Amino acid sequence: MSAFATIRRLRPLNTRAYNHLSSRYASTATLDLDDFDDRASNNQNPVPDFSDAQSAYQAKSNAELFRAAACFRLCQIPILVSNADRLLRVATRISPTLTDKILKQTLYGHFCAGEDRERIQPVIDSLNSFGVGAILDYAAESDDPASSGQVPDEAIQPTSAVAREYDYESEAKCDKHLDTFLQCINDVAAGSDDGYAAIKVTALGNPKLLARVSQAFEEAKQLFAKFDQNGDGLISREEFEKGYRYFFTVDESTLKNVLDEFDPNNTGTIDYFTWSMMLQPKDLPKITSSCKETGPLAMATPTDEELELIEAMYQRGYKLAKEADRVGTRLLIDAEQVRYQPAIDGLVTDLQQSYNDGETTDKAIIYNTYQCYLKDASERLQLDVQRAERFGYHFGAKLVRGAYMESERELAASKGVPSPIVDTIEETHANYDAAVDFLLKHSAASKLEVEFMLASHNQASIEKAIESMNRHNISRKSPTICFAQLYGMSDHLSFNLGKHGYRVYKYLPYGEVGEVMPYLLRRANENSAIAAGTASELTMVKTEIGRRLRN
Repeated sequence: MSAFATIRRLRPLNTRAYNHLSSRYASTATLDLDDFDDRASNNQNPVPDFSDAQSAYQAKSNAELFRAAACFRLCQIPILVSNADRLLRVATRISPTLTDKILKQTLYGHFCAGEDRERIQPVIDSLNSFGVGAILDYAAESDDPASSGQVPDEAIQPTSAVAREYDYESEAKCDKHLDTFLQCINDVAAGSDDGYAAIKVTALGNPKLLARVSQAFEEAKQLFAKFDQNGDGLISREEFEKGYRYFFTVDESTLKNVLDEFDPNNTGTIDYFTWSMMLQPKDLPKITSSCKETGPLAMATPTDEELELIEAMYQRGYKLAKEADRVGTRLLIDAEQVRYQPAIDGLVTDLQQSYNDGETTDKAIIYNTYQCYLKDASERLQLDVQRAERFGYHFGAKLVRGAYMESERELAASKGVPSPIVDTIEETHANYDAAVDFLLKHSAASKLEVEFMLASHNQASIEKAIESMNRHNISRKSPTICFAQLYGMSDHLSFNLGKHGYRVYKYLPYGEVGEVMPYLLRRANENSAIAAGTASELTMVKTEIGRRLRN
């Protein structure tokens, strides 16, 4: 079977379709809490004192505290943050050796754990001693537009009857990334039986290819909407026949065979779950070859060359998932720009059904990432949970606010389309907190495991999550929820959570200085709240420095 033989793309078509599917699968997605044993102890989960600076910085030496203060002060200088990549390039050209030394003693040294697995081990050991786990994140990120995911917009538009060229050197780079991720997965397993490794799908396949695959998924979704004439989220056999005759040239026997494939149990209807299962990238050329005219789906259909590259990308994903499953390491698959996300979701969905299977494992191995600043985040999350219930696999997720706000808005404006991101930070906060409460409530009701990582530096969201844990009787030791912050940031959250027995982790970026700095600079440029966050942290660091100097 092909690695992408069961791709599923299950984002909602519209609110009406979503509501119909929600009620249709309500018996599996919303269950009676009384039917299940409580998963939490009778003890309430305490809210830590996040102002406890002594506990927050207990792992840092005096020198590290002074370095933290200097780094946070630098991050508050807007002109420095916005021009940091340019300054870094100039400094590297003048003296790369000296630049590396300075960075290791400052920004790189504070925000990165080290160059390789051996050098970051002391950091891991130190975190573990204070009840904080480690998420290994190989953070090498090229500053080349094609390999970093910042491909020109014209490179991702569908075209017809034109050979699409891909840089085959990038395939060798993808294989190299695969080896690095495999090593990372095993390194996590060697240090913990409850660890996480993070990967980026743009490191496993050409970003231009991901954009093309995403376009194919989106056009397949739009075709469903065209077949679903009354907009109820279901396609009747009559609607299917009418739509198929309208768009495709086909004889009666072929039409019957196709219809039976989409509705094998003769239910009389086809829902979007089934539709997305049947429209696989490898099948699109066969389907679109009978189109009456070249439309959007035909233009988005992968070529033979692209299908080979898609297969190679999926095979890399499967190798990582298989190894993670073998050694027991959970795999966090990062979210990326909207134009790549449908392809990423397709891969993750495929992997989840294979490796989160409720009949073969007792935990979620594969986690997808949800960026809560997106307008469709809530609907997508709820449908994905329903899908996991329907197909009987554990649900794994990482919740983040979002990492590409500026670039997403700029791209949408340049194309003259609405931004995919909500208009205000308050909407993002509301989406995030609602997603946390939804998953906690569902976890308490589901027979399958629901596991998610609350990846946030927002203290209010963490406090609300603890309140929700208490409301739904979820213990701080439960695998349902864990917390995560970036290394070098929000130690007052991480170490105080660890002190009170919560499952909490630090994202540990690692790699050579020249490879990791583009990653750090992108985070700084994309995070408009970094100045406010570092200002409060700088105050806490100064408080702890003052306490130590007085003692």
